[in-house]
Amino acid sequence: MIDIVFHGQNATTYLRDFQAALAGEARIRVVPETLVERADIQAFEQAGIIVGNRLDASMPTPRRVRLYQVCAAGYDRIDLGVLPAQAAVCNCHGHEPAIAEYAMAAILNQRVPLADAHACLARGDWRYRAGMPDALHGEIGMATLGLLGYGHIGQAIARRAKAFGMRVLAANRSAVPVSGEVDGWFGLDTLEPFYRACDFIVVSLPLLPATEGLVDAAAFAQMRAHAMLINVGRGPVVDEQALYDALAAKRIGAAAIDTWYQYPARPGEAAAPSRLPFARLDNVVMTPHMSAWTDGTIKRRARVMAANVDACVAGRGLAHQIRGAVSGYCQVSGTCGA
Repeated sequence: MIDIVFHGQNATTYLRDFQAALAGEARIRVVPETLVERADIQAFEQAGIIVGNRLDASMPTPRRVRLYQVCAAGYDRIDLGVLPAQAAVCNCHGHEPAIAEYAMAAILNQRVPLADAHACLARGDWRYRAGMPDALHGEIGMATLGLLGYGHIGQAIARRAKAFGMRVLAANRSAVPVSGEVDGWFGLDTLEPFYRACDFIVVSLPLLPATEGLVDAAAFAQMRAHAMLINVGRGPVVDEQALYDALAAKRIGAAAIDTWYQYPARPGEAAAPSRLPFARLDNVVMTPHMSAWTDGTIKRRARVMAANVDACVAGRGLAHQIRGAVSGYCQVSGTCGA
């Protein structure tokens, strides 16, 4: 029977669906984010499989782990050097439908002012009534959507945007063929015409040395005055000061920001998401890195993680592998980690 450790609150969210999807038998222990109790430390050190999303040199060393299963797509909080050579590392996706819906909700909210129309009518103000010359609102089907990043998330957004009749442009490091879902492609080194053409821009790029600060003051200078930026990738891909200045000066029309520049040190702790006062602006929607956090994401990821554990035990290939074990596969038999 295998021994599996679920590390931290985030990982534990997947536990029920993971157990329902797991084919093999397992001993599962849940340990807190901060490992203090000796029993928790020992379980972490001796585990054959760990499910989590944070690992660094300040934590106990998982000496026997054969599979570190990241319960997210991003693995920038995992110090791979802490893991022993025999450990395979996998991440999981499954978040793209949720993030695509978030992006479309932000786009629709910008053009179809349901909340404001409700607030007005609740106080007897009929300003949005049909027939009023100044009451016209927009349609997204007449707009151009730019996808800065065309991986799992960008592709899911493109499919939904096309269902609304939007024109879709993709900007990506590798070429994106023009198809029924993409009307044009730009390289990351030719972004000026991309920015000039878009009414909405969704950023879904990962944070890498080449992408940090990619959307800078020069980028905002190229965007349309009514353009809306939506960041669901990583906060620092968009330059913090440049974004704030563009919004404050109304250089662009609006933004919806889900990924930020600073985060709480611990779950439940209050913390500002930026050193700059974004909350004082009237043209920004601020959300706390929530776009992927849905019941559907949990179920999809739990199934992938359970399948990886079963594959690891059986010596089969793993899905979404970031780093392979020295032996070329993950093999766990008998007591996990033995």
